[in-house]
Amino acid sequence: MFGLTDQLKRSSVSIPSNIAEGYGRNTRTDYKRFLSIALGSVYELQTQIVISNDLNLISENDFTELISLAIEIDRMLYTMIKKL
Repeated sequence: MFGLTDQLKRSSVSIPSNIAEGYGRNTRTDYKRFLSIALGSVYELQTQIVISNDLNLISENDFTELISLAIEIDRMLYTMIKKL
């Protein structure tokens, strides 16, 4: 459980960190690359949420809410990448 909790924290922090780092690079190419890395972290986070649910570590309501939020972030990042 500790390992999964640690991974959830790492992937959730990685998302905004990569967005910020890419933006700070001041080139469209780098920004797009870091947005793609952030998108990968979203997929990682979604997988960890599913695992948490499968192991009954979170409630079904929490699972539904967390997956919905992760999907929304996924869509926002995908849209940003495509617009660049």
